[in-house]
Amino acid sequence: MLTLVAFIVALGLLITVHEYGHYRVAVACGVKVLRFSVGFGKTLFCWRPKGSPTEFVIGAFPLGGYVKMLDEREAPVAAAERHLAFNNQPLKSRAAIVIAGPAANLLLAVLLYATVSWIGVDEPKALLASPAANSLAQRAGLRGGELVQRAGFEGDELETVESFEQLRWLLTQGALNGRDVRLALASPKAGGASQEVLLELSRIEAKDADAQLFRRIGIVAPLTRPVIGEVMAGAAAERSGLRKGDVVQRVGVTPIVDGQQLREIIRASVQGGQPLSQIWRVERAGAALELAVLPEVKQEAGLAVGRIGAYVGAPPELVSIRHGFFEGLWRGVVRTWDVSLLTLRMMGKMVIGEASLKNLSGPLTIADYAGKSASLGLTQYLVFLALISVSLGVLNLLPLPVLDGGHLMYYLWEGLTGKSVSDVWMERLQRGGVAVLLVLMSIALFNDVTRLFG
Repeated sequence: MLTLVAFIVALGLLITVHEYGHYRVAVACGVKVLRFSVGFGKTLFCWRPKGSPTEFVIGAFPLGGYVKMLDEREAPVAAAERHLAFNNQPLKSRAAIVIAGPAANLLLAVLLYATVSWIGVDEPKALLASPAANSLAQRAGLRGGELVQRAGFEGDELETVESFEQLRWLLTQGALNGRDVRLALASPKAGGASQEVLLELSRIEAKDADAQLFRRIGIVAPLTRPVIGEVMAGAAAERSGLRKGDVVQRVGVTPIVDGQQLREIIRASVQGGQPLSQIWRVERAGAALELAVLPEVKQEAGLAVGRIGAYVGAPPELVSIRHGFFEGLWRGVVRTWDVSLLTLRMMGKMVIGEASLKNLSGPLTIADYAGKSASLGLTQYLVFLALISVSLGVLNLLPLPVLDGGHLMYYLWEGLTGKSVSDVWMERLQRGGVAVLLVLMSIALFNDVTRLFG
């Protein structure tokens, strides 16, 4: 139920804001708006404010909306109202009305990101766990336990890192854009002395921003104590005698220092497709125990990996992040800009084959993430809404017929040539645009089904 409610609220808000952008600028430009609809199909609710020419509608099918304006291309217009028709407005007014929808979504994202900064959020501290084996981080000399104090792209000025999530976002940008990242660290193994390392992310051909990407980088999760959490009934951990609260000290001859290291060892405890039994030394209620742990073998991205059926690692150390009004607002602008650029680059890479089409998501995935983010709290849900709002704004600005960006291309042609696109070409382009959108929607839906049920 939470997933459904969170999904409906997200769609309703984002679509309403988008269409309100069109509506508000249309009214400001002197265009008569006949209908403002959130959703398509059968009308569920309908009202007309006193003295307003606009009918406000909520449709039964929520995946979209529209603003219907007076337009001579769609129906006859009385001579007394011709100046109120959309098609008779100056080019700059028509362009402003079209761009107002995506702009409203981007402005909403700025406010949502800023609101998260104003409210404040508890995020994991940028303490690094043991790097994954043979990863960039391991080759760069990271061993685990380092605190990332500052970070930035190679050649740029390093900026203060407030949390692990901020570091993860920087690494995501670096990997997808092929830019190396420099880290300034405080290492406990060097008595807290500062050091710098370079992660050569430009060597990674990143096509997907998924868990495998961060495993190749080597920075997967923040530092956590190697504690066993909830144990699933009947799973490998329970059968091996592990209990909630056990602190793992050693696996075989390998000392365990953090939860990430332990998770990596569990993953790798497979030999020839069969689980590998190992002796674990654990501390339980102050006493040391040795247990023979035999994991289960699971398939993950085509690889056989070990699983024990228990939560591994204590919650990470958290830091509270909160900013003032102007700093929070500026951070909202910067984050919206960064996410927009990254979204455009990923779309461009998908077009030329440098990024996987698996990155496309549809309504099922959005609904799933809506529910998950809502269950984590208000700030996580606001971040989710901001991300989807950016995606909606950027998507609608693409130069694809039937989208707002396609209409802007028509107006660009009109501005350069002095004449509008002919009706014949308009129809051809619209049909082509619909075909492309249907293909993209089909791929996105296939990806949704594969992710959720594959």
